[in-house]
Amino acid sequence: MVIIIMFSALMIGAKTYDLPNYVLAVIHWLDCGITLFFLIEISIRFLGEERKRDFFKSGWNLFDTLIVTVSLIPADGSSVAIVGRLIRIFRVLRMVSIIPELRMLLNSLLRALPQLGYVVMLMFIIFYIYAAIGTTFYADINEVLWGDIAISMLTLFRVMTFEDWTDVMYEAMEVHWWAWIYFLTFIFFTAFAFLNMVIGIVVNAMHEEHEKTIAQTCENDALQETVSLESLQRDIQELKVLILKKQSAD
Repeated sequence: MVIIIMFSALMIGAKTYDLPNYVLAVIHWLDCGITLFFLIEISIRFLGEERKRDFFKSGWNLFDTLIVTVSLIPADGSSVAIVGRLIRIFRVLRMVSIIPELRMLLNSLLRALPQLGYVVMLMFIIFYIYAAIGTTFYADINEVLWGDIAISMLTLFRVMTFEDWTDVMYEAMEVHWWAWIYFLTFIFFTAFAFLNMVIGIVVNAMHEEHEKTIAQTCENDALQETVSLESLQRDIQELKVLILKKQSAD
């Protein structure tokens, strides 16, 4: 499955090049074969489920089914086919549903989203305050960078990512010598403090998800051992009954 998904991704990338018509025809038939392969695979998984309703209780199964179903839309150049081609791009994401380690990473990110939302909100407040200050003091220096609060926020994002931020700072320092305080404090809050908070939240979520996975694995192993023990006890009991019957017959 991993090889087929990777091959499908390579074909999507190949379509972006200027290729001869016969190569495009080969890619088209290969794409149809991959779509048929995915359809057979998801059908086998569905038929292999003892309780068919339980199959759709898994979010990953729903995701795979949706991707495979929409991939059946023919890419014949119509407006609906555009949606089909876009969905085919997302078939690469099926790697996440197949590889457990990738599922754990994605679950960790989803678990961290609520806490990350508060960090992003606080970061937006800092951006807004510094953008208002920057527009007030630096708009006369460079209107392209500090013309209004929205442009100032974009400039501050450039500063946070260290994209030639020293040029912006030195330009402001030519008029206001204290501008370095403005830029250094902003970088401290955003690039150092908030980004480290984001990393800490994600790492903590990954640790919790890893522990949850280990606990679930141990629980499944214990359940299998219990079932095996019960099966062994039943076999011993049946063997005792057979021995007693044989002794009675003798």
